[in-house]
Amino acid sequence: MSKFFDIKLIKFVLVGVLNTLFSMVIMFLLYNLFHFGYWGSSSVSYILGSILSFVLNKSFTFQNKDSIWKTALKFSINVAICYLLAYSLAQPLMKLLLSDMHLKTSWVEQISMLFGMVLFTLLNYIGQRFFAFKEKK
Repeated sequence: MSKFFDIKLIKFVLVGVLNTLFSMVIMFLLYNLFHFGYWGSSSVSYILGSILSFVLNKSFTFQNKDSIWKTALKFSINVAICYLLAYSLAQPLMKLLLSDMHLKTSWVEQISMLFGMVLFTLLNYIGQRFFAFKEKK
């Protein structure tokens, strides 16, 4: 198996599925029941989901032994960059792609949030693997 696709990727996907379900429930509850809006719902869910993700990925996926503070700082920087990139790209792209469908704004925003999750996951794996939890040689 190649260096990029190994057991760490499988573990990351398992943690990601759990974390995605957790974050999705929070995000859509905040959006639909508490009317937090696009940025409020997605940011709160990512803060809470990131805490869960950090704990599981540090101990289970990457079995990282570095200082918790150093790793948490790198993890936080990675999550912040991935979040801003993914959700800043997702919303305008989905608005553009869905503009001819004349959907309600709330539907476009929720589809944008789902697409943002996909973008975030791809960027986040790369950042966690090669930056936040990078193995020392």
